Amino acid sequence: MALPKNMRLKGYRTFNYIHKNSIKYYGELMTFKLAKSNPKIPLSHKFTNSKNNFKVAIAISKKVSKKSVERNKLRRILHEWLLSNIQKINNHKPYWLLVNLKIGVFSDDKDRLLEDFQNLMFKSRLIK
Repeated sequence: MALPKNMRLKGYRTFNYIHKNSIKYYGELMTFKLAKSNPKIPLSHKFTNSKNNFKVAIAISKKVSKKSVERNKLRRILHEWLLSNIQKINNHKPYWLLVNLKIGVFSDDKDRLLEDFQNLMFKSRLIK
């Protein structure tokens, strides 16, 4: 199951903003870039539905896996975890999160991937 449209980040200006203004958290398998949301950026892209709440983008490079099927599988695993663990209570947090997976062979180790993801969510204080 994919993230709802109101939780996804899009637009190159949004990603440029995150790269320049983010706090970085490093895990064993991934990095988080967390930035305060800037509702003016989506408005310039004519996204009228953009509220000042939590949004996520998960970026998985071809260096992680050449097969798009495997990259999409990893993305779905992380989306499912987010949907089941981010309650509507936490949706009010005005942050944008960019998740970048590091290069490595871990597509078979779902538990290790989710453990690292959860640890970074706690470390970044997005969940308690």
